[in-house]
Amino acid sequence: MKPFDWQFPYPSQRMPILARNVVATSQPLAAQAGLRMLMGGGNAVDAVLATAIALTVLEPTSNGIGSDAFCILWDGNKLHGLNASGRSPAGWTLDRFKGRSAMPQRGWESVTVPGCVSAWIDLSAKFGKLPFADLFEPAIKYAADGYMVSPTIARLWAGQVADLRNQPGYAEAFMPRGRAPEPGERFSCPAQARTLTRIAESRGEAFYRGDLAEKIAAFAKVHGAVLTRDDLAAHANDWVDPIGIDYRGFRLHEIPPNGQGIAALMTLGILENFDVAALPVDSPDSLHLQIEAMKLAFADVYEHVSEPGTMHVAPAELLDKTYLKQRAKLIDMKKAGNPAFGTPGKGGTVYLTAADESGMMVSYIQSNYAGFGSGVVVPDTGISLQNRGFGFSLRPDHPNVVAPRKRPFHTIIPAFVTQDGKPVMSYGVMGASMQPQGHAQIMLRMVDYRQNPQAAADAPRWRVDAGAGVRIEQGVTAEALAALRARGHDMVQADRWSTDFGRAQLIFRMEDGYFAASERRTDGQAVGF
Repeated sequence: MKPFDWQFPYPSQRMPILARNVVATSQPLAAQAGLRMLMGGGNAVDAVLATAIALTVLEPTSNGIGSDAFCILWDGNKLHGLNASGRSPAGWTLDRFKGRSAMPQRGWESVTVPGCVSAWIDLSAKFGKLPFADLFEPAIKYAADGYMVSPTIARLWAGQVADLRNQPGYAEAFMPRGRAPEPGERFSCPAQARTLTRIAESRGEAFYRGDLAEKIAAFAKVHGAVLTRDDLAAHANDWVDPIGIDYRGFRLHEIPPNGQGIAALMTLGILENFDVAALPVDSPDSLHLQIEAMKLAFADVYEHVSEPGTMHVAPAELLDKTYLKQRAKLIDMKKAGNPAFGTPGKGGTVYLTAADESGMMVSYIQSNYAGFGSGVVVPDTGISLQNRGFGFSLRPDHPNVVAPRKRPFHTIIPAFVTQDGKPVMSYGVMGASMQPQGHAQIMLRMVDYRQNPQAAADAPRWRVDAGAGVRIEQGVTAEALAALRARGHDMVQADRWSTDFGRAQLIFRMEDGYFAASERRTDGQAVGF
């Protein structure tokens, strides 16, 4: 992916960091927590974990100790994938949700077993250099002593209070003054500091089998939920081989289902059948083609993707080049479509990335899903629990139908790019269904339009909604919007401060170090030395 253009054509509040050891994430203090590990002799895994742990304190609007996580890691020689998403309680049968049209989005009936603590444990044990407890020091200090809440986080926090204030434990933990903290206001959570200390000193055993597990299960029982200590103790991660697709000489890698990363791969596989580079960047033809390819990919993903053992079609079948070429033929360049799924032949999230001078690169993501997730916070622990159960289907014949001890369809996805088997870039674009859309858009801008990582992240993005609906950021010309509307796209232009288009963080490998970028849509920072 070299050489790229060193121009920065889009409005931006950021410039890249060029260094041999780098961290990039959506909250500056968290990025600096990771940098401390690198400066203290740790590697990229140590940096990512310290950053991730700190983010549970510093960006609680998107993740917490009760999150799930995924990781793609280049160890200097090969790629490794980690699926640390949790499974449903053993008591979650389809009958339990009888009479509902959809899974609950908030409360205890949306909570599956949290996986991110297990990701910290496994990544540290397999690849880390520093003592496990050292990784927790910045987060524990911020939780105990407090920190000044950053502007974007304060805005997101305030927007979620009305929906969550009555969820069990939420107000006590995250509304200490009866409201969300304001920008620059100090927030502390001593209970979270105590919990992180217990996780650090027990290497996570307290969370899945000890006193913290007991507190989680007891609080569930009080509220009529069926998450038990046995469910927590049964949790296990999966080391997986990332799946990928070649796109014009580069290979994009994603974690395989139950995640939605395959949607980005399918989009690129469809677009490879067109000469995208011949279409001017941000032109109506280029945008229309990208949007239509994404809609085709989503139609398949929402019908076919679930936990691997329950899928009716294999991921390889959805990525088959012949099948994707057939899907590409459905695109009408003059008209927006509303595609149905095909049948292939048989065959609120935080993202962070770090790289070190040894060549290790880590692409990592963890999330509570909808902001603070379920809204449930276990008393005297600061543990906010995710709402990943909302990702299940209640359609009995759907592969993603809710069932006991099953992983739901997952939105969070880390990405990694290689060329000829060598690492090129670790990156991610947090934000629900925006994530595969962001992955594909950044790849197109860098591969087809030769934009540098910072410019590719700062560029205006579009986001496919249900049907023909498309939201788009400011920066696209009025003429382009008019042309897209004339083709049948229901285009809605977002305001300047919308966070609905993801928050990208990128690290690009260069000959003598790295190009690290943190984009303008959040409070984030890329740091290095």
